[in-house]
Amino acid sequence: MSKSTIVVIIYIIGLIFGALVLDMWSAETSPKALLGIGWTALFLIGLFFSEKNEKK
Repeated sequence: MSKSTIVVIIYIIGLIFGALVLDMWSAETSPKALLGIGWTALFLIGLFFSEKNEKK
């Protein structure tokens, strides 16, 4: 399994955890929304570095 696939799986698990446990997609706007933005930023950074290392 490639590193980018692992990064995507971890991201999806994190989104499911955030939706079900942290209730990030509730009607209220709160600082929890920043967790979703941060999680997506970490996903993009991880995907970038995993692709960069696979090309070497």
